[in-house]
Amino acid sequence: LEDSLGRIRHRARGCKGGNCGGPGVCFVAGTMVATPESSGGSEPGANLGSNSRGMRAIETLRVGDRVATALDDGTPTRVDETWKLAVLRAPNPKAPDDDIEITLLRPGAWLSERGAQPMHSVNGRYTITFNGEVYNYRPLREELLADGWQFHSDTDTEVVLGMYDRYGAEMLPRLRGMKTLVTVHGLDWQREKWGSFASWVLRRCEYTSVMFPDRTIVVSKALREHFRVTRDVAVTYIPNGTVLPNVREAERITQMGIEPGSYVLFVGRLVPEKGCHYLLDAYRQVDTDAELIVAGGTSFSTEYVDDLHARGGDRVRFLGYVYGDVLAELYSNARLFVLPSDIEGLPIALLEAMSFGNCCLTSDIPENLEVIGDCGATFKRGDVSDLVEKLGLLLASPERCHAMGDRARRHVLETYDWDGVTLHTEAIYHSLLRGF
Repeated sequence: LEDSLGRIRHRARGCKGGNCGGPGVCFVAGTMVATPESSGGSEPGANLGSNSRGMRAIETLRVGDRVATALDDGTPTRVDETWKLAVLRAPNPKAPDDDIEITLLRPGAWLSERGAQPMHSVNGRYTITFNGEVYNYRPLREELLADGWQFHSDTDTEVVLGMYDRYGAEMLPRLRGMKTLVTVHGLDWQREKWGSFASWVLRRCEYTSVMFPDRTIVVSKALREHFRVTRDVAVTYIPNGTVLPNVREAERITQMGIEPGSYVLFVGRLVPEKGCHYLLDAYRQVDTDAELIVAGGTSFSTEYVDDLHARGGDRVRFLGYVYGDVLAELYSNARLFVLPSDIEGLPIALLEAMSFGNCCLTSDIPENLEVIGDCGATFKRGDVSDLVEKLGLLLASPERCHAMGDRARRHVLETYDWDGVTLHTEAIYHSLLRGF
């Protein structure tokens, strides 16, 4: 931003004065922003155009308060150097489709002078900017007072500053902050979409995710075993949950030209680790009139998606990202669901497919085996020939597919019920709160 100090911007979609109560006047609600000094009229901002000068602070705004700012005419309204950094987004009650954003730009936090940051130690040796919570700062403050430390505020920030001045880095274990809990859904550093540097950073984050928090939750037993073996750390296993859905009749998908019970379904992000390329290569070799429906879109993987389209043929249809009723109908009326992934945490798409009673065919990676159990079929990871064979057997055996789908639905209800998952998670939170 060029010369952003002391400037105010206002962006409002469709806000040209008439919808906002007059030229340059907007009706907003939210945090304290600004209003111009009146140059006539009974209210702040009355009779002022969009380029008015002499802004001053007012109290918290309410619906109906008037704020005159520069509209999108390229000329910002200048304010003085006392302005703080603040962002306000609010709907316009007179024009609900409008999107109002007001930005005030100035270095520094919106605090009292005694609590303003950056904060400096009395002896001038240290400066700190701190955004956090130290829950035991009061006894630490008393300790520093007894040691002769002079305080200018009652903030935990100044206590952190004093503790560092007194003890250096050795003070860190004595700061009692918020209890922390991290949930790990997968080992992202393994995903092909990341470059070598990003993978290196993500692998370092794996260490912090289990060594720094008070508790770590993982969504699969495979992840729990990974951390036990590689980090010698005990983590808590709580799987992803799902609600047993109602099977839908085909309505929307029929309008899309998809015939119920006549297609094989893939659902997921179109990235290499999901293995959709294995499925497309195998499907070309399967003797069937069933259509292959691919529901999913790109995730920083445009070249890969282009390659998938090149591999597809007349029997393959790419729908892009699909949500809501259409996705529910796709699950409800599929002949077979396939998940050929190389990497997973705990596959949500597989849980969803099983909850709808689909017959599921997955790669034999541990994360998929953990979910599917004996309620579906598997093929050797990355083995297109094995995938061709298993696809052929299942498509030729509708009775077997139906029986697998029924078992899968019951298994999800017994093992991945959302109520049980939330109760377990709630117990973890209560255990962390004890002792506060």
